Amino acid sequence: MNIEHLLGHLQRREPANRRAALGMAAKAGAAGALASLGMSGTAAATPEARQVSGHGPDDDEMFDVDAVENGAWAPGPYGPDDQRGSFNEITPATTAAALGLLTPGRPVRTYNLGDLMFNGYPAYVTAPPRVYEQRLTVLGYQPPPEFFAEQGILQSPAPLGPNRISAHEERFPAGGTYQIATQLDNLAHVGVGEMFYNGFTGPEIAAGHGTTKLGNEHMGPIVTRGVVIDVLGLKVARGASDAYFLADNGEPVLNDGYRITVADIEAALRRQRVDGPAPGDVVLFRTGWHHLVRLDPDRYLAGEPGIYLREARYLARKRPALIGSDTWALESLNPDVTQDNMFPVHQELFMRFGIRIGEGIITDTLVDDDVYEFVYLFTPQFAEGATAANSAPAALAQPRR
Repeated sequence: MNIEHLLGHLQRREPANRRAALGMAAKAGAAGALASLGMSGTAAATPEARQVSGHGPDDDEMFDVDAVENGAWAPGPYGPDDQRGSFNEITPATTAAALGLLTPGRPVRTYNLGDLMFNGYPAYVTAPPRVYEQRLTVLGYQPPPEFFAEQGILQSPAPLGPNRISAHEERFPAGGTYQIATQLDNLAHVGVGEMFYNGFTGPEIAAGHGTTKLGNEHMGPIVTRGVVIDVLGLKVARGASDAYFLADNGEPVLNDGYRITVADIEAALRRQRVDGPAPGDVVLFRTGWHHLVRLDPDRYLAGEPGIYLREARYLARKRPALIGSDTWALESLNPDVTQDNMFPVHQELFMRFGIRIGEGIITDTLVDDDVYEFVYLFTPQFAEGATAANSAPAALAQPRR
């Protein structure tokens, strides 16, 4: 079977038949042909066995875009019907092991890992724009004049019923999105052309309300081990002043175009005396970039420090549940690194590995308490067809400092 001809033929057919045939092709054992397109093994292959286009953990070679758009990464590592990606790595056993990080009888602190949302929070520019402009609605009393100057909404000044009930609710004008501030990008967020995770195509899953596959309803709450990779702390401890600057609030921040390397990752973990990520873990980078959200929002959006393909592949082979950072897009945006490619780390993590990306996740208070591994808790908005969730995650840990 010539898998290239098959995929080209399937691309011209309706999505449902195309996905079914992709599964059949994988099960037919066309391993050599699949490997030539960046996919080895069958639909039942384990994540460890699924190498793509020969890429190893130490290269930055761009994947074959045409092959991926034609289904080279489908089915995904968890089978042809999967919609959870590497969240499948979080099992009752991994959750129990994470909770085992807490010593019985010792006080436990709960950390908020989210960045504070505020009206006008800077966001990547799109049309219509991503905005966070929360409005309060009031029912049951007359609010003060400044309430209306701030575009508050009065539903009625009269309370309801004999018990005189009143209420507050928030509303989001056109442009409101979960894709802002602290967020978890879901698997339908980024694709290659019409192709998305696990062979689902845009025309197959796009609906007016959201996506019919890969939406937030398939994530579920998670409790697992989290690991901070404090690259910023590593550079400060080593006196590597060429890698960071001091923001106007006096806090160190990795440089705008700083490329986080595999060597940085390994050195940071050694310094922290923490084992590297295991299947089902959450990996979070600390760069300090979030300090610019209020101090210099234009600079905040113009660039960021981050990883690139080599580091993404290196981490992805460890099968974490998600990879995140305190930046707004995780990956390097330095054109010398990206060669004009647009967010290829997103594409590779989502589509090849089924790994979600966390953005704007703040780990400063954990590091201040000398905590580098912890219990990570997250409950995404239970929103049908949503492409992201921006509820703030939490951590449970016992301060060591």
